[in-house]
Amino acid sequence: MTATDPNLTETAVTISVNGNDVAVPAGSSILDACTAAGIDTPTICYAENLTPVNACRVCVVEVENSRTLVPSCSRTAEEGMVVQTDSDRVRHSRKMVLEFLGSGVDLSQADEIAPWMETYGADPTRFGDDVETMNESVRIEDDLYVRDYDKCVLCYKCVEACGDDAQHTFAISMSGRGFGARIATEFDVTLPESACVYCGNCVAVCPTNALQFKTEFDLRKADNWREEDQSVTQTVCSYCGVGCNLELHTQDERIVKVTSPNDHSVTSGHLCIKGRFGWQYVHAGADD
Repeated sequence: MTATDPNLTETAVTISVNGNDVAVPAGSSILDACTAAGIDTPTICYAENLTPVNACRVCVVEVENSRTLVPSCSRTAEEGMVVQTDSDRVRHSRKMVLEFLGSGVDLSQADEIAPWMETYGADPTRFGDDVETMNESVRIEDDLYVRDYDKCVLCYKCVEACGDDAQHTFAISMSGRGFGARIATEFDVTLPESACVYCGNCVAVCPTNALQFKTEFDLRKADNWREEDQSVTQTVCSYCGVGCNLELHTQDERIVKVTSPNDHSVTSGHLCIKGRFGWQYVHAGADD
């Protein structure tokens, strides 16, 4: 049986994934091949609209004749490659990565990661209660978004979105070493004093809510963030003629945050400050 990528061109490679042949366009990653084969692969640092950085290592797979497990998000599929995605070695590695993350980072709002914790039976509590965390107060420096380092898994996605992959602002980067490593502005200045242009693209790609809309943060603090009661309406940004698509998340007939679809040809999920945060005018006069 051969699975085929729907975007397959004449130039293709065929690899074996869990015993089944999978044909994908040349240059595709192993993760692309797994997706074409219908295999759901856990990822944290990977996003379709960002360059793979191989930071989290939760997407690792076993490749025949390879000494180590390889990150499927960045390893190019090669003709004749034999891949196992669910071997004991792979499952054990993924479980350990998830447990290490969960033992020192608050993953309570990491909705994308929680199902994988259950799938691989990851139990961070087995490391005990005496574990080191950042243990820092949430950084609230403006009315747009907050930074909570206790939730940060250092996936680099925000750095990529702020840099070459989207905004080209380079306002944030990795700072520190070892356990003190964190995402920071230049010289660790506050956001208003940094090069940040408040596009919010870093917030959009964060998988753990370490970067979070201030509106969402306030509602969560008031125990009134009800995602199950929210609706999402897709529209076009009204500020200019570029045509960015917006997803308006509303609760109690009020906009609580704005996102953009990753697969949209104009935005690829990225917006500017006006599209991401400039929606308050919709409620003008509503509170009078």
